[in-house]
Amino acid sequence: MSQKNDTTEPKAPQAVSTQFSEQVVEQRLKPNPLSQFSLDEDSLRLALVTAQYALKATRQQTPPTLNKPTGLLVLVNGMEQAGKGTAVKQLRQWVDPRLLKVEATIGHSPLNYQPIWQAHTSAMPRHGDVMVYFGNWYADLLYNVMRLATSDSENLEALSNDKGQTDKNSLPIAQWQDYLQQQLDTLKAFEKDLIANQTKLLKCWFHVDIETLHSRLKDDEADPQFLYQIDWNNKQVIEKFNEVAATLLRQQDDWVIIDGDDKLEAADNFCHLVLHAMQTALASSQTDTNDNGNDNDKETSENDSQSKTLKLNSDTKQKQFEPAPIPKQLTSIKDKKISKSDYREALAEKQARLAELLRARQGRHVVFAFEGMDAAGKGGAIKRLVAPLDPREYQIYNIGAPMLYETQHPYLWRFWTRLPDEQTNRISRIAIFDRTWYGRVLVERIEGFASPNEWQRAYDEINRFEADLAAAGTLVIKYWLAIDKKEQLKRFEDRQETPHKQFKLTDDDWRNRDKWSDYVQSAADMLARTDTTTAPWCVIATNEKRQARLDVLDHAIEQLSAFSESK
Repeated sequence: MSQKNDTTEPKAPQAVSTQFSEQVVEQRLKPNPLSQFSLDEDSLRLALVTAQYALKATRQQTPPTLNKPTGLLVLVNGMEQAGKGTAVKQLRQWVDPRLLKVEATIGHSPLNYQPIWQAHTSAMPRHGDVMVYFGNWYADLLYNVMRLATSDSENLEALSNDKGQTDKNSLPIAQWQDYLQQQLDTLKAFEKDLIANQTKLLKCWFHVDIETLHSRLKDDEADPQFLYQIDWNNKQVIEKFNEVAATLLRQQDDWVIIDGDDKLEAADNFCHLVLHAMQTALASSQTDTNDNGNDNDKETSENDSQSKTLKLNSDTKQKQFEPAPIPKQLTSIKDKKISKSDYREALAEKQARLAELLRARQGRHVVFAFEGMDAAGKGGAIKRLVAPLDPREYQIYNIGAPMLYETQHPYLWRFWTRLPDEQTNRISRIAIFDRTWYGRVLVERIEGFASPNEWQRAYDEINRFEADLAAAGTLVIKYWLAIDKKEQLKRFEDRQETPHKQFKLTDDDWRNRDKWSDYVQSAADMLARTDTTTAPWCVIATNEKRQARLDVLDHAIEQLSAFSESK
């Protein structure tokens, strides 16, 4: 029996190596130094395919799952005719094309009431896949900045991405840098959350000089001269583009600049970069003991290929979590009785006023988010909220456990893709969520579906998400419906005894009731950490269903009236 050499590299986890020999895994899944592109074509192609299938293997559901599902998003931007298409074409020929997704955008002004990233979230790769995204959100950003940077003051009003907020969004030409910086800050936070949720990024900027660009524009090949929708034959426009691009690249140090003077060399360099990014993503996918909540005191293994990832984990290590004090409104629930006749009269009046305000909001997107204890009346409140509206004006999303394909994306992805969207929802720009993204800090926290690092990190992720919506002009209205434990039992028993209500009561409801105190504490922590000026919470604390419904309408009217007055 042969004896293994103890000096060899550590064995790769089973989840990565099941389809390959140990030798292949050790040789071709270890990140190569980017300072030298030394692999010949055959070696590079083999390494790319090996890493590609290893990344796919992180998606496996069969235990042991020793690797976190991880995907790679490759952002491709830069000059026209700089070799982007050639590079991606070569990559697609050298890998399994079934596991490589390619999308492209040309650059548009961000749509009304939407963060600059929102229109692109449907193109996110699932974990285990590699996706190359031409243009992407940076195409939209550069398109808008170029319009600001090259237009005269008479056209500024037309450049606003929000006709209802011209004064807010129209900037003097001298301030296009400020607009760029503002959007880059937003995108930096968005990309940070992508990376934290196992969607790794590679950002490649292709560049050529003006002379090379113009020579290629005059050759016999077909030129898709659409990127950023600018005139690539205009030298002054290109000089301004390079100025904008230089500002962008100085502000973001994670771009890799690829010289497109030699398209074939650029393509080889691009393929090496993608290989390195896949290998780095695989290294980061290895399960960190600090992330499972049970082994916080254990030392993480020292692996040179993971040094950057480990440093990030160390820098972002969660401090000791401090539970928030439980507010009295969650525990001292009052019964405020209201007669049926008074309720009906008030309901009709408030519904009419709400419908009036919603139709006078000038197309502004509205997101209603309902959370609360089981049987607290979320469904009843939503029913009364939408009653005066045309069914085409809104969408209701009942959020439960995520589907498998949803778990293969960043946590917030299934909510990003349900937001009101001008591109796809021409009429329906009101989204109502019955249960929301707060599930991560509520049920997922309590049931152990999310690790302590994940749910503790989620407070900041959620705050950034809601802040981006608010900054774009979307009105976010959040409700927590509170009842006491005795009232919940009464409603459970009523559902159990009423045939047409029995579907509302599940085994999960009873199990959650046994963890009442945990849910109250989680709610207190949530309210303390996510009650912001841009998206404040409204706590409806009453055991009286009718009053709760009226209170929900009152708050919605108040929020919409404030917007109407601010116009």
